[in-house]
Amino acid sequence: MKPLVAIVGRPNVGKSTFFNRLSTAKKAIVLNEPGVTRDRNYGDCKWKNREFIMIDTGGVEPVSRDALLVQMREQALLAMEEADAIVFLMDGREGLTPADLEIVGMLRKVEKPVLYGINKMDTEKQDPLLLDFYRIGADRLYPLSAEHGLGIAPIMDDLVDALPPREQAEGKEEEKDRIRIAVIGKPNVGKSSLVNRILGFERTIVSETPGTTRDAINTPFELSGKKYVLIDTAGIRRKSRISLKLEKYTVMEAIAALNRSDIALLLIDGQEGITEQDAKIAGIAFERGVAPIIVVNKWDLVEKDERTMGQYALKIKDTLKFLDFAPILSVSAVTGQRVLRIFEVIDGVFGEYTKRIPTGELNRKMEEITAAFPPPLLRGRRNPVYFGTQFAVKPPSFVFFVRDPSAVHFSYERYLANRIREAFDLGRVPIRLIFRKKAREGRK
Repeated sequence: MKPLVAIVGRPNVGKSTFFNRLSTAKKAIVLNEPGVTRDRNYGDCKWKNREFIMIDTGGVEPVSRDALLVQMREQALLAMEEADAIVFLMDGREGLTPADLEIVGMLRKVEKPVLYGINKMDTEKQDPLLLDFYRIGADRLYPLSAEHGLGIAPIMDDLVDALPPREQAEGKEEEKDRIRIAVIGKPNVGKSSLVNRILGFERTIVSETPGTTRDAINTPFELSGKKYVLIDTAGIRRKSRISLKLEKYTVMEAIAALNRSDIALLLIDGQEGITEQDAKIAGIAFERGVAPIIVVNKWDLVEKDERTMGQYALKIKDTLKFLDFAPILSVSAVTGQRVLRIFEVIDGVFGEYTKRIPTGELNRKMEEITAAFPPPLLRGRRNPVYFGTQFAVKPPSFVFFVRDPSAVHFSYERYLANRIREAFDLGRVPIRLIFRKKAREGRK
């Protein structure tokens, strides 16, 4: 599991700029207005060969009763509670404020690494203001400019050194060599009921009230001699509806669960049908690279005939075109109908998810695939696929060397992916294709 790092601070101190500077997926909206970031954004980061997830929170305003700022404070508090380390940013142009001091008081109660950054330190004229920040009593302050990239290295070097050791971040010893399964979906689709049915006892609380499950609950277990870990996540809601006052669950917890999972059971309410929110959750699973299995729950309550499931599956595939490879099952967590069938599918999918293709076999097949449908012409010339190899599993990931990587059209990439799936029995898992420029012969 990748460690989690939360960026917290008052509104408009530059948290989103800091996030965008470091994240490989720049998602945060940056405007010069307080409170623009109202919920959390998440991005994969890498520094000094250490990978982690950075969380861009909404601003913390401890003294405000404004409803928006209250919700933003709740978001940040959740991030502070669940993160492995915290970066607290303050505004070097404004100087130390009473709100900053209150937040420092909150952070002193957090038993995890906290790094104190002074942002917007763009010129030497602001240095006198820096002295005032030493009143917070921190062992070290980090002057920086997220906008211009100044002072980033010192705080990031110390941050990665403060993260949990790799072996601790990767999970407990007893969970190794187990197939890790995350149960995800929006609230009230029956996730806890499915977990309880699988485990055969009341491991988690089941309620008709959405959001009953407060966090991710890991349960190692065995079935037919095979070892698994089941992760029951909190329900994922539209971000605009998340509030600590009403529900303790959080999207961050679901993403963390996916990060430590191999398989994702995406539950859909059979009565309600697939929704826009289901599609968003499916997108999160796809981005994390887990192997998704779509489980239509409450099938016992659906009026149906012999064509219903086929039509249902077609609608799902049409809505989730990016998951057209994912298996689809209909079950009832309440009655137990076809629940054990899920594990037959999991075992087969996991075999594909961890499959390795010998390089020689891959390239022989690629010669056939590209000969059957050559790459499109590039400025009158072919952009041939010279050579390829598999460099990772979970999911199966391949790198191919071509004349010009930027000229590989998405439609031809999709063609290659589909043919690779067919050729190597990878039809139920995501695969990743990366294209690199072939080095010129004779280069060292």
